[in-house]
Amino acid sequence: MSAVSHTPRVVLLDIEGTTAPISFVHQVLFPYARTHLPKLVAEQAHDPVVHAELEEIARLAPGVPPMEQLMRWMDEDAKVGPLKALQGIVWGQGYQRGELIASLYPDVVPALEAWSKAGLTLAVYSSGSEPAQKLIYGHTQQGDVTPLFSRFFDLRVGGKKDEKSYRNILLETGWKPEDVLFLSDVTAELDAAADAGLQVCQIARPEDGTVAGKRHPVVATLPEAARLFGLPGAEPQA
Repeated sequence: MSAVSHTPRVVLLDIEGTTAPISFVHQVLFPYARTHLPKLVAEQAHDPVVHAELEEIARLAPGVPPMEQLMRWMDEDAKVGPLKALQGIVWGQGYQRGELIASLYPDVVPALEAWSKAGLTLAVYSSGSEPAQKLIYGHTQQGDVTPLFSRFFDLRVGGKKDEKSYRNILLETGWKPEDVLFLSDVTAELDAAADAGLQVCQIARPEDGTVAGKRHPVVATLPEAARLFGLPGAEPQA
């Protein structure tokens, strides 16, 4: 695949399936939340932050007990604000207790460090809440890598499969769409970002069994994306 003509100045990254294995999210984080959410709801319902999210659950699902609705959303892997916020609180407690340590793909931190050192702006866009994003990158096996990122975006800007969400990010930051490279494993997210004018590339990790799409460039690692888009930290040509 030929190199891209316009070198990005901003790299916007998904997390699950892009920088962190899907197995970490689905086999570690989600079960941890499922185990600990009932205690959070039962014992901290009067905490202002928790209470606000429980009220939002009541608004979205009138008459349904909050834990029943949370479990239903988790079964559906729903991308809804109250679930993501409460999961983030539970995960924060787990990270603080040392019960959770994030796994990242081995190529991720070296690539991010090379991009940051070269002056690129790095940002995160994930359906997980902004606090949850910071927890993942703040408690990795390589240490705290949150200083590498300048911005974090979650469902506050909209759903990741909605073109308008990417336009909201551009409006908020002042970035030019052609300067931004969005990396994700999900083709529908890449479609939406491309329709908003962003450069895009699919990260198809063999370990995650990601199915490669046909509309956008596809690579297996961040260094391969770096080579394709003229960024530092590229893997040498074989």
